[in-house]
Amino acid sequence: MDFTELDILQAKLASMRPLNKAELSRLRDEFVIENTYNSNAIEGNTLTLRETALILQEGITIAEKPLKEHLEAIGHKDAFEYVLSLADAKTPLTERIIKDIHSLVLMNDAANKGVYRSLPVTILGALHTPPQPYLIPVQMERLLTDYEMMTSSMHIIEAVSEFHLRFERIHPFIDGNGRTGRLILNLELIKAGYLPVNIKFTDRRKYYEAFDAYHSKESSDSLTQLVGGYELEELKKRIEMLEGQHKAGE
Repeated sequence: MDFTELDILQAKLASMRPLNKAELSRLRDEFVIENTYNSNAIEGNTLTLRETALILQEGITIAEKPLKEHLEAIGHKDAFEYVLSLADAKTPLTERIIKDIHSLVLMNDAANKGVYRSLPVTILGALHTPPQPYLIPVQMERLLTDYEMMTSSMHIIEAVSEFHLRFERIHPFIDGNGRTGRLILNLELIKAGYLPVNIKFTDRRKYYEAFDAYHSKESSDSLTQLVGGYELEELKKRIEMLEGQHKAGE
């Protein structure tokens, strides 16, 4: 993927007068709701976008939906807010941070939140079997070490895509790996000066195909293209918004 346009737009956005706190807060709230809906829907949560908004904004309980799905929405929102605080502080990515994010994502499962799995797992339809539990700590340590090198030798879009694919291949937790992995992806994008991206439920087939491509060809190009496309879309939207605000104030 050619990252030239992305870098030009990112530099342009960085040079523009930012949104005020109220506008930024509104945008973030909207993004959190949409991101929570999409990330949970990819994992099988049946809450609609509207139901997710009612739970997160109004605290309303959806009578016909399980408590577990309500807690998944609340947990993801809390985890995203935690990610924003980590990004603001430029906190380095560590195993402890990953486990903390997972603890919020899996708030409804006290026994497994923030704890590497102790059981072997298989993923239905996947081309890869995750490693045995005893291999998880060493593989996670290696992944984080490699990621440091990747960020110095690759474009951040490429590095976070590679990290995400390898993280999901390890599948370190018994549940919540996808949601945790996508939150980590956004944490690293924000820290690098980019905008968070929303991998949409409607694009789940492309998302799954990116994993198949990685497992069969060891290529992260498909996910890099997907994430890069989302980032391009977010940057263009934000710049257009800021330019419109500037014209309105003239």
